[in-house]
Amino acid sequence: MISVSILGAGNVATHLFKAFNNSEQITVKQWYSRDLKAIGRYKNVVNIIDDVKMLKDADVYILAVSDDAVSKLSSELPFKDKLVVHTSGSVGVYDIDKKNERGVFYPLQTFSKDTTMDFANVPICIETIHKKNYPLLKALAQSIGSPSKRVNSDQRGVLHLAAVFVNNFTNQLYRIGHEITESEGAEFDLLKPLIQETAHKIQTISPFKAQTGPAKRNDKKTIKRHLKALKTEHHKDIYKLLTASIQSTHGRKKL
Repeated sequence: MISVSILGAGNVATHLFKAFNNSEQITVKQWYSRDLKAIGRYKNVVNIIDDVKMLKDADVYILAVSDDAVSKLSSELPFKDKLVVHTSGSVGVYDIDKKNERGVFYPLQTFSKDTTMDFANVPICIETIHKKNYPLLKALAQSIGSPSKRVNSDQRGVLHLAAVFVNNFTNQLYRIGHEITESEGAEFDLLKPLIQETAHKIQTISPFKAQTGPAKRNDKKTIKRHLKALKTEHHKDIYKLLTASIQSTHGRKKL
């Protein structure tokens, strides 16, 4: 049985708590938040605290907090020589105070608090300074059904950067698509099968091979027609930038 204490009350902390609490191999000893109201609904399920001095002994302490809070919170922990990990994709492992054993337990996925998460679809990127701590974090990932991968800081950093492109930026493009369809009363839902097929396709072929559309074909008339149809300069700028990027990737002559 692996004992865990969670520090933080955001989306990642909430989903990790639910996964850990449902695992027969994990005991959640405590859940810390500066604001007990944020986790108050779980007070009958786990020992919730708002003072780090109340933290009890556990195998792993998980800092599921904002990037900027990792260093300060880790320095406030009232113990030493314990395994303390954070869940960030971009914060360095050495940002954790050196009085404790340090590591990273980075779930590479997008989390929204009110959605259901299957951790079988959440790869965990694990980084440790000392090799002895890796087996425990790997076992922790396995206990919630997650695949895991040992990565170094540079690999984790580029994975997080790439995740911003494939998730955050892509989601913003969905939002722009929603705005465009709404402008003429068209149904955005009609695009959802296309969104699903796009994501499904790259499971078997590379994004390079999966690319289609007017930019790759260098269909200049269609590109000009699209630009004329866009009603805001902001959307036009994004269209031009992405079109130029596709053309550069596929060796097409730009407009």
